[in-house]
Amino acid sequence: MTVSTAAERPRAAMILAAGRGERMRPLTDSIPKPLLRVRGQPLIERHVLGLARAGASRIVINLAWLGSQIREYLGDGSRYGVLISYSEEGPGALGTAGGIVRALPHLSPGPFAVVNGDIFTDYPFEHLSLGGRSDAHLVLAPNPPHHPEGDFGIEQGLALPAAAGQYTFTGIAVYREEFFAGCEDGVRPLKPLLLRSMAAGRCSAELYRGLWEDVGAPDRLRALNEAGVQ
Repeated sequence: MTVSTAAERPRAAMILAAGRGERMRPLTDSIPKPLLRVRGQPLIERHVLGLARAGASRIVINLAWLGSQIREYLGDGSRYGVLISYSEEGPGALGTAGGIVRALPHLSPGPFAVVNGDIFTDYPFEHLSLGGRSDAHLVLAPNPPHHPEGDFGIEQGLALPAAAGQYTFTGIAVYREEFFAGCEDGVRPLKPLLLRSMAAGRCSAELYRGLWEDVGAPDRLRALNEAGVQ
């Protein structure tokens, strides 16, 4: 089969929303982390609106901890102009890759975007695309104070496990179904699959220097609200 080298835009998107949010307790004892608000708006709603503006017509959201609250708040997506479906993971989350694998039937064919439900960003989702030779594309950012060592490097547009400059994975990416080849339903982390793709030279990356925050602790949520970030 001949693989096109032209960049492809995602046809669908997934928002990861199944995590327990342990570091955000006690806030997340009664509300799922993606429903925490920055200046009155739930984090996950900001993503839905951004993906809709970018042209996404289908969004899948995985659910575990207090997931019924997310379903009740967002509904079927009609008021946002998108179709939202939900991937149930039961009482325990499946991990990043495990959650995506379970949702694959609702995401393929073609490349699809994935966004962590607990980040705050102004990244323009309409810029997301995937080259024909790649099975994954990562958006990286300069390392925040709480993660100074970073995650991956970039050289000539490719993501690497290590490079002269290391950056932090934002939780924004594009994948093909082929990236998850050989993965069965169940708990599965993402990093081993990323390393496999990088070793094959099939994981591209970009560096985004705009607004991005991992809302992983109460002080970061408080700082965003106090700063009045829109």
